[in-house]
Amino acid sequence: MQTIDTLIEARWILPVVPRACVLEQHAVAIDAGRIVAVLPSEQAALRYAARDTVRLPDHALTPGLVNAHTHAAMTLLRGVGDDLPLMRWLSERIWPLERALVSESFVHDGSLLAGLEQLRGGVTTCSDMYFFPEAAARGLRSAGMRVVQGIIAIEFPSAYASDAEDYLRKGLAARDALRGDPLASFTLAPHAPYTVADATLRRIATYAEELDLPVHIHIHETAGEVADSLREHGQRPLARLQRLGLVTERLIAVHAVHLEDAEIALLAERGASVAHCPSSNLKLASGFAPVARLLAAGVNVAIGTDGAASNDRLDVMEDMRLAALLAKGVSQDATALPAWRALEAATLGGARALGLEARVGSLEPGKEADLAAFDLGALHLQPCFDPLAQLVYAAGRDAVTDVWVRGMPVVRKRQAVEWASAPRLDAICAMMGAWQNRMRQLLESPAHG
Repeated sequence: MQTIDTLIEARWILPVVPRACVLEQHAVAIDAGRIVAVLPSEQAALRYAARDTVRLPDHALTPGLVNAHTHAAMTLLRGVGDDLPLMRWLSERIWPLERALVSESFVHDGSLLAGLEQLRGGVTTCSDMYFFPEAAARGLRSAGMRVVQGIIAIEFPSAYASDAEDYLRKGLAARDALRGDPLASFTLAPHAPYTVADATLRRIATYAEELDLPVHIHIHETAGEVADSLREHGQRPLARLQRLGLVTERLIAVHAVHLEDAEIALLAERGASVAHCPSSNLKLASGFAPVARLLAAGVNVAIGTDGAASNDRLDVMEDMRLAALLAKGVSQDATALPAWRALEAATLGGARALGLEARVGSLEPGKEADLAAFDLGALHLQPCFDPLAQLVYAAGRDAVTDVWVRGMPVVRKRQAVEWASAPRLDAICAMMGAWQNRMRQLLESPAHG
């Protein structure tokens, strides 16, 4: 009998690979942070002696969810700019508050809060884009998450950096500082074509090639963005990125709402990914991403929440369900984005976009053990004919009971595991109250009236 660290027995396992697979009464064996085997529970009991055995009789066990796009620190700005269109939301609320508040401590504390929220919703990996990336990564890691941190680039100064060159220099230094953390990796994250100049984008294309890093950028989010690009550059934003050498297999096109057929074909041909953020697109009235057409063309689609300032929830479960429903409604095809494919987008699709598909995103032997357990035994989830469809269409993040990152429990019985390196939950709540008071004072001042 082989001794291992953990054996998780579940009513159902949804491994994502093979596609649309549902395994009943199976177990996942974990040792040294990796999946050793996925096998029937009866066989697992005979083969393995586990130091920790977890039995989940009413649960579906899945890969940990991947949030392919967020601004974690903006969790502290949740609810400050409701019911405004994108550019007014940015210019009247978000940018003024960021100028007044953003600092290393703001970013760390907001990211820690975001990490805890995401873990309790079954999200084990997030791709973040914000100022002070080292502080953001440390906040997310303190919560216990796997993080893919963006090396942000933007042309205007902030409390973090003076110009695009300074942003890149400091971001690359943050990457060096966190090189020893196996749960931290990086993307290059120019904010958007309308905030980043050609010279900076060319430099980022060079860095992406030299360092083999994904490029994570907002693009084609609104019709206005496309019209402005045509007026200022004589090209649509994606064509401009193509001219500058950025449309490759490393590109993560965030939002990608307003796409023509030729642009979808280009993304597919170049092996690029789309981070689809349906809740944010709806709340900011940006439009409906052509997800069914993207999938039909062979584009890898991942799920992102965007930041809590434009979504209010870092809830990949909600965005996964919404993505499936919108794809059907927009395409007028009930078979568009079926449940199994929605779960794939929220797991392996995100891992693939971030260059992590060999490590996470599915429950396969050899992969790192990032998992989430969902209790499907609640009254509102009965009867359960198809656990995969039930997970996508009926369950929510409240069904999450247990989460593991690289084999370590980070949520147990719906409670976040408190790590020695992280503040206690009561201290975190007090910390958030202090930030809320500061923001309330700013919002009530004449300058924000």
